[in-house]
Amino acid sequence: MNKRPAALCVLLLFPMAFACGRSQPKGPPPFRVALLTPGSVADGGWNQAAYEGLLRIRDELGAEVNNEETKTPGQFEEGFRDYASRGYQLIFGHGFEYQQAAARVAAQYPDTVFITTSGNTVRPNVAPMVFELEQATYLCGVLAGRMSASKVVGMIGGIDIPSIRSTFLAFRAGAEYAMPAISVREVFTGSFQDSGAAHEAALALLDAGADFLIHQANDAGRGVFQAVSERAGTGAAVYAFGTNKNQNDMAPDVVIASAVLDVPSAFVLVARRVRDKTFRAEPLRLGMNDGTVSFVLNPALLSKIPESARVELGELEEEIRAGSLVVPRGDF
Repeated sequence: MNKRPAALCVLLLFPMAFACGRSQPKGPPPFRVALLTPGSVADGGWNQAAYEGLLRIRDELGAEVNNEETKTPGQFEEGFRDYASRGYQLIFGHGFEYQQAAARVAAQYPDTVFITTSGNTVRPNVAPMVFELEQATYLCGVLAGRMSASKVVGMIGGIDIPSIRSTFLAFRAGAEYAMPAISVREVFTGSFQDSGAAHEAALALLDAGADFLIHQANDAGRGVFQAVSERAGTGAAVYAFGTNKNQNDMAPDVVIASAVLDVPSAFVLVARRVRDKTFRAEPLRLGMNDGTVSFVLNPALLSKIPESARVELGELEEEIRAGSLVVPRGDF
């Protein structure tokens, strides 16, 4: 019996076996980006805008992304450390309150870039994105001052932090510019999630005569809109302002305008710099002039706004864009 064909088959298999045994060259590691938020990414405002930015980074830059909700300083640091230890090249901490945790963890992970969306902390691999939302909340204040019949307006915040106080400072300045004798009242509930507390705070301000309310309460802002809608249902001429995202549609009968941030575009801008290794650790200031901040009137309520006020708001916005009007803001 001729065994040469069988031997030939064995010899032909050897090259395949050797080829399978060789280690294949590895490609570059995937670009990995993580996001820490202080609240739900379904809040219709601050946190949802960040999550939409994360998804745009995934879709436009082909990144591998992940996110986590973190509510305490301990969780901030744990979240940063976990993602950095797993090789994430970029981690966003979405808010002023993430600065200290980012600085502590960044020293141990020099190959990871840590971005906080507010603040002033800079390290070799830590930098803040500073959204100048004050430019839009100032215009909210001007509108409230021009239209308020009671000469009382209110501001409702969640946790009392400098970045929120800064937007309230601008709102107050706008209201007082439009009506020097106006009373501007503020309440902090201590929570970004407790819509019930925000609802009660809003009712208290409405009972005290406020006819315009602005919130900086993230998910809890829904409680403010609910309270204003309830009061409007009794025939009262009361209105609210949306913040961080265009929230005009969340309560279209009472949200007269929104102070809006284009967080997704800002996130993509920073992520592209990190991916392309052109990132520099320095504050990135973003406002109306580059299209990141906008003031959006609710089309459904335009008839409620005097034409003279609409013209004035347009002129003031142009002055802000040109730099001839510098809106007051906090020192942080």
